[in-house]
Amino acid sequence: MTAAEQISVPEPVLREDRLDYVPTAESVSFSRRRAARLVREWGYPGLAGDAAVLVSELATNALVHGAVEGRLFRVRLTLTATALRVAVSDPRGERLPDLREATDEECYGRGLLIVKRIADRWGVEPRAVGKTVFAELDLLRGPDAPVGPHR
Repeated sequence: MTAAEQISVPEPVLREDRLDYVPTAESVSFSRRRAARLVREWGYPGLAGDAAVLVSELATNALVHGAVEGRLFRVRLTLTATALRVAVSDPRGERLPDLREATDEECYGRGLLIVKRIADRWGVEPRAVGKTVFAELDLLRGPDAPVGPHR
């Protein structure tokens, strides 16, 4: 079999958490704290802060740009042997994230730049209804792995 013919097999999920939230600012705060706590409990205290920032930015975008009255947004954390994935789903599939440079005078517009800076990968996946925006942090292993911020 050639490399082009090989089928990629997803990594087994070691830990997973998902919770649906009402689209409010309080939900963003709650989801951020929950993510940090879970990542610490899963044995990666050095990634807890970065995971919290990623959840906060992606959940805020879901609230501001993806909310539909009466519909929830979902935060899902997935841990494999090599990565921690933060994914936020919302019901507005027609409103895709836009990576842009905000001017110094703008109060908003830097969230995805922060996500891009912290995450090893990020992207958007369509859903039957809505979209999922994800960010992934690679797990560093071994005695030389840092225990502080990801970057």
